[in-house]
Amino acid sequence: MTQKIASGVLADARRIVVKVGSSLVTNEGRGLDEAAIGEWCRQLAALVRDGREVVMVSSGAIAEGMKRLGWSTRPKEVHELQAAAAVGQMGLAQMYETKLREQGLGSAQVLLTHADLADRERYLNARSTLLTLLRLQVVPVINENDTVVNDEIKFGDNDTLGALVANLVEADALVILTDQKGLYTADPRRDPAAQFVHEAKAGDPALEAMAGGAGSSIGKGGMITKILAAKRAAGSGASTVIAWGREPDALVRLTQGEPIGTLLVAQTAKNQARKQWMADHLQMRGAVCVDAGAAAKLRDEGKSLLPIGMVAVEGEFSRGDVIAIKDPAGQEIARGLANYASAEARLMCRKASSEFEKLLGYAAEPEMVHRDNLVVQR
Repeated sequence: MTQKIASGVLADARRIVVKVGSSLVTNEGRGLDEAAIGEWCRQLAALVRDGREVVMVSSGAIAEGMKRLGWSTRPKEVHELQAAAAVGQMGLAQMYETKLREQGLGSAQVLLTHADLADRERYLNARSTLLTLLRLQVVPVINENDTVVNDEIKFGDNDTLGALVANLVEADALVILTDQKGLYTADPRRDPAAQFVHEAKAGDPALEAMAGGAGSSIGKGGMITKILAAKRAAGSGASTVIAWGREPDALVRLTQGEPIGTLLVAQTAKNQARKQWMADHLQMRGAVCVDAGAAAKLRDEGKSLLPIGMVAVEGEFSRGDVIAIKDPAGQEIARGLANYASAEARLMCRKASSEFEKLLGYAAEPEMVHRDNLVVQR
């Protein structure tokens, strides 16, 4: 493991997802820790004032619900866990709303399931909502929708959700706040020779070998889920920091370039990761054909594809599919993520964005393919 700290990773991050676990949020299950949540919200506000966009992924609903219901032990029945989540979610959302409002920020509660992020249309809808909230300087507070999930509910195991959200909003960094200082080569509570890992490559197989099991009676994620979350986040180019949640001003200091916790560095830049994924598609469901003017703007000026430059649509595809873009000679000159399905695209050919609402009954993105989601063939 290298000991060099890449301080610029967090200092340069403009969009950051922060995940905090149940043991921290609920002070080891004793109820919502108002002081701690207030402190994190103060730091989130400082990041927003610094021109950054932040998303909070917070565990703690079930733990808070158990406290409110007077349950001292975690029930085994799924419907009882779902009931606890429903009760606790009220307090969790209220606490974040209060503390963020004190800092002059708006907040929004967003409940997601893994199914939401697996379905392409729901994925894109969630993405659009979150990006709109960030543009409005509203802090989304995200939790898994434990009241409707069918699989086993795990306390505090939102590390994977944090990584999925980082991918969803194309974050630059994921910060996982936990009850440990970071990653060690072995469990320091059992092995006095364990060494602290300051920095490593996200996805390094050696990390999984050294990660221990769950150490908290409240959070069941353990270090292994954080290692795997960092690996997942790295797939879209986001680096991950695992740090102690009660470290004073941890979020602010990280964005100032101070080395805190364990940094797991993504090996691919954010834009490169997304565009490489698109470039690697062997089969595409469809294509749009463009006129010479649109082809020149795409190829030479790096512009987005606007429907007014489209002349025809080939195949059947859905919103979010990777499609080819062909010039007047029928040659593929680019590919990218479609903002509209093929049926809608056919109606939009040669039309200006001002006509979309009349044609479709709604107006979403003005582009057929945004330049950030476009790979031009060179």
